[in-house]
Amino acid sequence: MVSKIITLLKALLQRNQTPLTKTTHHYNSKHLKRTVTIDLYLPPNYNKKRPYPLLLLNDGQDLLQMKMEEILTQLYEKNTLKSHIAIGIHADKNRIQEYGTAHQPDYKNRGSKAAAYTQFIKEELLPWLKEEIHPKHFTEIAIAGFSLGGLSALDIAWKNPSIFTKIGVFSGALWWRSQAFDEANPDADRIIHTNIEHGTHQPNLKFWLQTGTNDETDDRNKNGIIDSIDDTTDLIKALKEKGYRQPQEIQYTEVQDGEHNPQTWAKVMPQFLQWCYPK
Repeated sequence: MVSKIITLLKALLQRNQTPLTKTTHHYNSKHLKRTVTIDLYLPPNYNKKRPYPLLLLNDGQDLLQMKMEEILTQLYEKNTLKSHIAIGIHADKNRIQEYGTAHQPDYKNRGSKAAAYTQFIKEELLPWLKEEIHPKHFTEIAIAGFSLGGLSALDIAWKNPSIFTKIGVFSGALWWRSQAFDEANPDADRIIHTNIEHGTHQPNLKFWLQTGTNDETDDRNKNGIIDSIDDTTDLIKALKEKGYRQPQEIQYTEVQDGEHNPQTWAKVMPQFLQWCYPK
C-alpha cells in the first residue's frame, strides 16, 4: 500500500514538472573564424531567475550517439543529479588544430588553434551564455571532453582555475608531446604532464579521469600497460605531487574492456555527472 502511494505521489509530481529540454544553437565565432554548433541541455523545471552550475563538454557532436539527453533524463527522474545547464560544443574538421594545449602545439604543429579555442570559450561562449541563455550567474563551471577533447578540457581548466572548478577527461589524449617519440626516453616530452609538473597547486580544482583497458594496444615503454593508462596514471602521480588527494580531489575510473569510443564513454557518463553535480 505504501509503495503504491509513493508511486502515485511521484507520478503527480512529474505531471507538474517541465521536462529536460534540448535545443541547438549556432554561434559565429570571431576567434575560430567559423560557426560553432552548440547543444543546450536545460534541466527539468528550468528557471531563468535562479543560478545553476554549468557543464561544458567538448566534442558535443558525440553526445547524440551517447544518448546524453536520455542519460540526463534518467538521472533527474531518479533524483540523483543536481539541476545544471549542460553545453555540448561541436567540433568540426578543424578539431585536431582547435584542441590540444593552448600555449604550445605538438611536435607536428597540431593544436595550432588551441589558444583561439580557449579564447572562444572565455571571451565568446561564456559571455554569450550569460547574456542570451541564462542571465543569472553560474554557481560553478565544469569542463570535460573525450580523447583530444579531454586534453583540451584539462588544459583550459588548468590554465584558468579562477573560472573552472571540475575537470572530466574521458580517454584523454595525454600522450600529446612536444618532441617526436624517442625510444631511449619513451615517456618524455608529454606536454600536459610538463605543464602540471611546472605549475602550482590550485585548491579549487578537482579531477575525474577515465580510461578503458582496450583504449588502444600501444605500449611504448614495454611495461605491459597500454599507453593511455600509463599516461593517465602518470598524470595522477603528477597531480598528487602538487598536493591533490585521491579520492577527495582525484577520481579515476578504469573500465574493463572499455574502448576508445562513445559507447564506452556513455557507460561511465552517469558516474561522471553524479560526481560532478551530485544531488
